[in-house]
Amino acid sequence: MNSPRTIDVPAEAAGQRLDQFLAAQLGDVSRARVQLLIEQGNVLVGGKQEKSSLKLRGGEQISVTGEAHPEPLKAIPEAIPLDVIYEDGDLAVINKPAGMMVHAGSGASDDARSRGTLVNALLYRFQSLSSNGGELRPGIVHRLDKETSGLIVVAKNDHAHAALGAMFSGRRMYKTYLALVHGTVARDKGTINAAIGRDPVRRTRMTTRPTENARTAISHYEVLRRLETRFGKFTLLRVRIETGRTHQIRVHMSSLGHPVVGDTLYGAAALLTGAQQRKAASEKLRLGRNFLHSAQLEFTHPMTGKPMRLEAPLPAELTDFLARIEATAPGSEL
Repeated sequence: MNSPRTIDVPAEAAGQRLDQFLAAQLGDVSRARVQLLIEQGNVLVGGKQEKSSLKLRGGEQISVTGEAHPEPLKAIPEAIPLDVIYEDGDLAVINKPAGMMVHAGSGASDDARSRGTLVNALLYRFQSLSSNGGELRPGIVHRLDKETSGLIVVAKNDHAHAALGAMFSGRRMYKTYLALVHGTVARDKGTINAAIGRDPVRRTRMTTRPTENARTAISHYEVLRRLETRFGKFTLLRVRIETGRTHQIRVHMSSLGHPVVGDTLYGAAALLTGAQQRKAASEKLRLGRNFLHSAQLEFTHPMTGKPMRLEAPLPAELTDFLARIEATAPGSEL
């Protein structure tokens, strides 16, 4: 809606609410955004401002004269428990649980969508964070996917934020993950050097196929364990990433034909079915998250120059899941 638009109300629209009718006519605009348009005086019915609840009679002429301008969201403190691994006056390292978003997205349209994030919890715990990330992302230097658990470093002041950001861009922040993937990874060690960009068809996905916006991405993996179980074959990996592209490990492993367990976006099954044992029914197993955990961070403290090495063990839901499938390997006692 970059220019004024005029819409004639047909007779068959009689009785419809103004906001309901406009939302259907504008197509790519939500009803909530239409209501904001009306509230801000950007919609005229017969040359007059009306309420969203106005019942149309048919035959009116509606003018949409501008864009809706929602108030910018600002993260607010919330009393959400945090597992703080390390803290000083400049930075903190948090062990983030799976299921928690790091911050609200820029497309969030109401306060409810900006709640429950790591940022909300950080603001309550530390009160003051760096401003470099803006009002929705204070203190956030890097991110973890919502369904990825583990270590994330946050900055308490702008100086620390800038220094930590330079470490990430200069590949001087060493990030190591633990991942369980489907199938048997043949090589004991390997490096995946494949650029990652936004999938032009499925916009929620990233891809290693050539795209205009692809950026260099490098992941090094090492096999820790290979498993053959009633639920299939799996490989437990240690993965160190040089770059921090969106969904990097998930995309790279999927590109090799070994999606991360639980990662349905990149080809993993939502439900694992065990091979049937004699006359017993097949066992079903669901993880409910990605088996991906940020286990270790290594960097030089940006203010003191002290070497930092911080670790977080696998959370209980991942150790329990691993134990359950391992118990079905040949020779295991059930």
